[in-house]
Amino acid sequence: MKSWRTRIGVGLAVGAAAVAIPLTSTTAFAAPPPGDGWVPVGAERYPSKAECEAKELPHAQANGYHEVWCDDSQAIMPIFNR
Repeated sequence: MKSWRTRIGVGLAVGAAAVAIPLTSTTAFAAPPPGDGWVPVGAERYPSKAECEAKELPHAQANGYHEVWCDDSQAIMPIFNR
């Protein structure tokens, strides 16, 4: 049989974990692109927003879109077309 000291310590650790996990977990989401009509098409790692948009524009145009917007708030930039 475990001592009360052990049971209390384990109970406090489990309780702290039960509170900490929901507080630290968040959903990942991209910042919304400016304006309406943007379609998420993927994500890629680029060194800059300008390079992302320049390299993705031919792909967007080949698929019938005319604009590209890259969300540079993340290392792997979400890409949107319109």
